[in-house]
Amino acid sequence: MSASREPTIRPPIPEDAEAIARLSNQLGYPSTEEESAQRLCEVVRQSSHAVYVAECDGRLIGWVHVYVNHSLLADMPAEVAGLVVDENHRGRGLGRVLMEQVERWAKEQGCCSVRLRSNVLRSRAHVFYERLGYRVIKSQKAFCKDLG
Repeated sequence: MSASREPTIRPPIPEDAEAIARLSNQLGYPSTEEESAQRLCEVVRQSSHAVYVAECDGRLIGWVHVYVNHSLLADMPAEVAGLVVDENHRGRGLGRVLMEQVERWAKEQGCCSVRLRSNVLRSRAHVFYERLGYRVIKSQKAFCKDLG
């Protein structure tokens, strides 16, 4: 983590939207402050979703979004929808701290496991997740059809 202090992990507030957008952009998901504010508002209203941000010295340096994935195919897993740590703070343990928060939340919700998806190009992320005890369970293709 930073040389000054341990980060504070907390639920987001509306004023975090700009920093959430900045971090989303670093991850390769272009987003404006307004888009992030709207998405954040929609997500935090749902009890089956949780978002946590990491703040250090008054600056938001990471976030994670997790939700309960209700499915007919599997017992109730939690699914990480997104995790990002500021590029200037990576490799210092913050991702691990955020994932530990995810796991605590998932247990509180009665989830049997935590799942996540990671782009095949993110080899550093794959090593990170494997170090945390996650294992690859399958490879797949992702499909999308725009409805607009």
